[in-house]
Amino acid sequence: MANLTSPIKHQIYLSLPEDIYTPLAPRRVEAPAMLALNHDLLDEYGLNSDWFESAEGIHALAGNSDYPDANPIAMAYAGHQFGYYSPLLGDGRAHMLGQIQKPDGKYVDVQLKGSGRTPYSRGGDGRATVGAVIREYLISEAMAGLGIPTTRTLAILATGESVMREYQMVPGGIQVRTASSHIRVGSFQYAYAKLGEHGVKALADHLIEHHFQNLTARDDKYPALLEAIAVRQANLIAQWMLVGFIHGVMNTDNMSLVGETIDFGPCAFMDEFKAGKVFSSIDRDGRYAWDQQANIGYWNLSRFAETLLPLFDADSDKAVALAEEKLGTYISTFQIAFHHGLMQKLGIMATNKDADDLVNQTLPLLESEKIDFTQFFDTLTRVAQGDNETELLALFTHQQNGEAWLANWKSVRDENEETVAAMQKANPALIARNHQVEKAIEDAMERNDFSLFHRLAEALKTPFTVSAENRDLQTPPATEERVLRTFCGT
Repeated sequence: MANLTSPIKHQIYLSLPEDIYTPLAPRRVEAPAMLALNHDLLDEYGLNSDWFESAEGIHALAGNSDYPDANPIAMAYAGHQFGYYSPLLGDGRAHMLGQIQKPDGKYVDVQLKGSGRTPYSRGGDGRATVGAVIREYLISEAMAGLGIPTTRTLAILATGESVMREYQMVPGGIQVRTASSHIRVGSFQYAYAKLGEHGVKALADHLIEHHFQNLTARDDKYPALLEAIAVRQANLIAQWMLVGFIHGVMNTDNMSLVGETIDFGPCAFMDEFKAGKVFSSIDRDGRYAWDQQANIGYWNLSRFAETLLPLFDADSDKAVALAEEKLGTYISTFQIAFHHGLMQKLGIMATNKDADDLVNQTLPLLESEKIDFTQFFDTLTRVAQGDNETELLALFTHQQNGEAWLANWKSVRDENEETVAAMQKANPALIARNHQVEKAIEDAMERNDFSLFHRLAEALKTPFTVSAENRDLQTPPATEERVLRTFCGT
């Protein structure tokens, strides 16, 4: 008989200073129901689905449990939101149930989003909508399928209750989110302001113990931690940008320190390429536009570095110099990762002036021609595999521009199987198209139809190959289908 005990048996954050969290159970809901369970993620964690699909498991994931093996908490943090500092933010509608321990011994956080108000709530009802959690489920699966480090959605639950949004009542939902860690830049900012060096050291030691064990014995482990985090963040943001992803709300409280994509409510993947593209309805000045993300990553890390200075050196000038040195690693890492990634997308391995010129000209050309980012690189990959050039040239408004670019590309590309294979791995055929995601949400919210949601969730697991029955999911939006604004939801 299957073991139906909860696998959520740990709460590693209780070792941190008590000011950094509040013990708190989620708010109960009367009639929870499982809408989606991520079986592939359960397999990755070495778990079967029996407990998760049981009545006991569903109620526990909805917040209806005494949690005998774990201690739910809400976490405190501060943060710069659109450049303005807020001294107390925290989990306003989320509860950390605890951790699952994977077969490799590492812990995975299990957090509920939309599970009720907390001491850190800033207005609102503490709940989420089914539509908002569907969106995060699909985007996180898309990111995972693309090989980009991300938080994941383990399950979606209906609460059986309605919540008020935009002057109407809509179905309530809870997201069961997993992550390697929920410690963020804002966690350090809060600890620095509230507890000083003691709090910062406790958080830094926690990160090293659980996520950067190779630094444990180093005499310079705290500067090395900043450098290691900078490298992860630079690579992450380069990966985002190379698939046209725009996070949308890169506040310091939304920046994970283990290099995972987190808190991406108003995010989107670009359709036609535009370097300054913004989707988020709250990013009115373009602070977090596609082409600003690398700069913001550096800015956020600088705020993180400020909290670490007391751990670097008693001499403040030496501490600042050391921080600047380690932050320099972010700049070089991002530049190399992004440029190399763009060359891989174009099938160019050898570096020379002509190749560099083509790489530097490509994105501005896509913007001036208003070409779909994903469609262009997918079509180019198929040309490299031997397909006809007609479909690629048809993407250009001005045919002569397309012909000239293609001629230049042919003169610098590497024609070998290894390069073509690299292009296939760099150029997804399928992304989570905004209009498809919105259609899946609309179907679920208005008609209780989850068929498109399930279809997208499955297809996005393998974005580099698309089955014949899913070809329609590749199609860019028609004019009337275009999504121009996205919104925070969970």
